[in-house]
Amino acid sequence: MPAGPRRRALRVLAALLAVVAGVAACTSGNPRPGPAGVSPTTPPPPTPTVDPAAQAAALVSRLSNEDLVGQVLMPAINLDDPADGSVNLVRTYHLGGVILMGNVPQGAQPAAHVRQLTDQLQAAARSMPVPAGLLIATDQEYGWVTRVKSGVVQLPSAMAFGAAHRPYLTEAAWRGAGGELAALGINVDFAPVADVIGPAGNTVIGSRSYGSEAPGVSEQVAAVVRGLQASGVAATVKHFPGHGQTTVNSHVALPVLAQSRASLDTVDLAPFRAGIGAGAWLVMAGHLDVRAIDPGVPASFSRKVLIDLLRGQLGFDGVIVTDALNMAPAMQWDSGEAAVRALLAGQDLLLMPPNVGAARQGILDALASGRLPRPRLVDAATRVLTLKYRLAGFARPGLAAVGAQANTDLAAQVAAAGVTVLRGPCAGPLVTGPVRITSSEGRGQQRTWLTEALRARGVTVVDTGGSVVHLVGYGDGVADLVPATVTVSMDTPYVLEKATSAVRMATYSSTRAAMEAAAAVIAGKANAAGRSPVAVGALPRTACAA
Repeated sequence: MPAGPRRRALRVLAALLAVVAGVAACTSGNPRPGPAGVSPTTPPPPTPTVDPAAQAAALVSRLSNEDLVGQVLMPAINLDDPADGSVNLVRTYHLGGVILMGNVPQGAQPAAHVRQLTDQLQAAARSMPVPAGLLIATDQEYGWVTRVKSGVVQLPSAMAFGAAHRPYLTEAAWRGAGGELAALGINVDFAPVADVIGPAGNTVIGSRSYGSEAPGVSEQVAAVVRGLQASGVAATVKHFPGHGQTTVNSHVALPVLAQSRASLDTVDLAPFRAGIGAGAWLVMAGHLDVRAIDPGVPASFSRKVLIDLLRGQLGFDGVIVTDALNMAPAMQWDSGEAAVRALLAGQDLLLMPPNVGAARQGILDALASGRLPRPRLVDAATRVLTLKYRLAGFARPGLAAVGAQANTDLAAQVAAAGVTVLRGPCAGPLVTGPVRITSSEGRGQQRTWLTEALRARGVTVVDTGGSVVHLVGYGDGVADLVPATVTVSMDTPYVLEKATSAVRMATYSSTRAAMEAAAAVIAGKANAAGRSPVAVGALPRTACAA
């Protein structure tokens, strides 16, 4: 079948699979119904008047090798760097994309700062020989991997969504959050994390995962993809083929995935199938040693993983992006060699090469020598440009969309739905009389939010005495526990197994909305509706059976 009809057929198949995934979200795992006012179906992305793939192919046929190479490079730009340097980087290398890292400078208005930067970057890109603009990406997973931390809606962590187990609400919340990212000029989000979490010691993925049960994770991943892409932001399902079953951090070493091929199929790959079925436009390949497929070779550099498995068996036809090339498993080669190896393996977009100039030259040298066939580079650049033309069909919202109350309300609904009591009563106040809030180091903001929320609900909060409500969060362990009436885990709930509190509660997040939701349950103004999406020792997933 010719390439054009084949792509159209695949898009039709993806749409059908998305419908099936939507039905499954209503029937499998006994999910709770969607909240009032939240549509159970996200409208599909607009149909382009011109085929994006045809537009991309027409442009690529006119490009030089230098311009083709630029399209597959995505270096990092720090949000607090001077804009002139970032613009020059785009112009020098004719870049296809950038990823925004770091933090907005102190004193700047976050939304206005990011929008101004992305406008300048796009203007520079459109003045180049490839006038299709830039892919501007960031890691806005929410939870503890969040690049834009203020001025925009702050959704709870993935694990909180898993605990809430309301796919309709997930889709609506991410549609709203995606609209805010689009208003900032961000058109690619490196989310959702599709890793099915395994051992409790996995602190690399942790609350970034939607849980340990493949069906539930699959529902959440598909919902995020639909929500984000309906807002004009490309979703990226990561870290293929699954980073949840290892305790090794792929930033510093190459994790080994030792599970069988059958286990990989039934557990780890299920959420990726769901994300692809929902229409995901990108998949990020992890730096993972998948022993059942290509032992000793990082998945990010493996044709068996990327071409045979992802393209062939899973039918993915979008953009494959590397995990960051400045991570240890990719740094065994210099920037040029890593770039060439990644392209030969089937990658389309090279994320964060340590030396972008060396990566560019390495690819050009490989083209000149014949080591890298030009059609492989043309294919990669065509996929990148196809995505750009697809995204061009969306109207970008104005800055008034940022911080919309409707989005804040959705985030609060998710936070409330995810609060889980793993031990303790399920109705009425969890403490009587005054309370004193304690925490491990660095949780002052959460203590303040919880204090304000409890007082607003009629609970007396004191500095000495009283029943102790103790907060633990990301990075905390057994050593951070203290004798308390209530222990609240604001990250993964595993530490609650070792707590001695009569009441053990999980919010999975440390946002203000999470503290408001916790306060409502502690004060007896709301019941804990969540169910832990991961096992916590001998504790039940919830002490409040439905």
